[in-house]
This record gives sequence, C-alpha cells and structure tokens, in this order.
Amino acid sequence: MIVKTRNYRLEKKEYIKMAFKAILKQQWWVSLIVVAICCLYLWIPSIWWFIGALVGAGLYLLFWWIQFYGVTQLDQGKMLFERFSYEITSQQIVMKLNAREGMPLKWDQIQRAEIGKDYFLLFVNKAQLVHLPFKIFNTDNERKFLISILKTKGLLK
Repeated sequence: MIVKTRNYRLEKKEYIKMAFKAILKQQWWVSLIVVAICCLYLWIPSIWWFIGALVGAGLYLLFWWIQFYGVTQLDQGKMLFERFSYEITSQQIVMKLNAREGMPLKWDQIQRAEIGKDYFLLFVNKAQLVHLPFKIFNTDNERKFLISILKTKGLLK
C-alpha cells in the first residue's frame, strides 16, 4: 500500500518548539544535575549554589534553543521547511516537492517516532525531524497503516 498525503509545510516556530521539547524530554537527566548543585547548599550554605545552578540551566537551554533556531537560518536546513507531499510505503518515505522532484528517506534512517495528539513525529537525528499532522492524511486507514509500519520497524516506544 502507498499512502499519498496532501502538501504540508512545517513552520519554523513550530519546528523550534517541537525540537526543543523533544530534546528536553530526551535529556531529562540534566535537571538532576541542577538539583544536585542546589543540594550542595546543605554542605556549604551559600546562595551561589542556586545562582550557579540556575545560570547553568539557563545557558544549557539557551544552547539548545540557538541550535534549533540556527537550523532554521542555515541554507542546509532550508529543505526542512519546504512544502512537501509524502508518499509512504513499508520500504521508505518519499518527500516530494512536486511530481518529478523528491527525496527518499529509508526507514532505517529514522531513529525513533512519536505519536502526538494530532501528529506523527519522526526523528532522523536531534536536529532533523519529519512532522506529519493527521490532517494531511486522506483517511483513517492511512494513519493506521503508518502506525503499523512504525510498530513493525520498532520505532514506537
């Protein structure tokens, strides 16, 4: 079965928000470091432990925000924000600009996938993701087919 979707363009602000949220979910353990630094207050009481922990956390968050914002500005990242239609099969995803131009994406290039309230999110790496909202699919059967592919490939956790 081949699933052909409608055209869709990922907005830059939406990309930054989704990528930032995903990296925070993936690297949740960093918050434990911030808490551990704050707990050093019990060893040597000083407000500077809290200030240092908050500054470090702020710089960490700023680093990732700059990374994702930078992807939206670079020429190499421009292709993420083109208007694509997708052809999804059990072998690959073809991201099509038009009827003649397209880029195949094999399923083994996808690291993991998430199903949100109204979208599929496929992670190629930390900075590249494929956002497939439910509204671009023509029927519920096409969405169910994609879910079955994701489960078969072991991308859903």
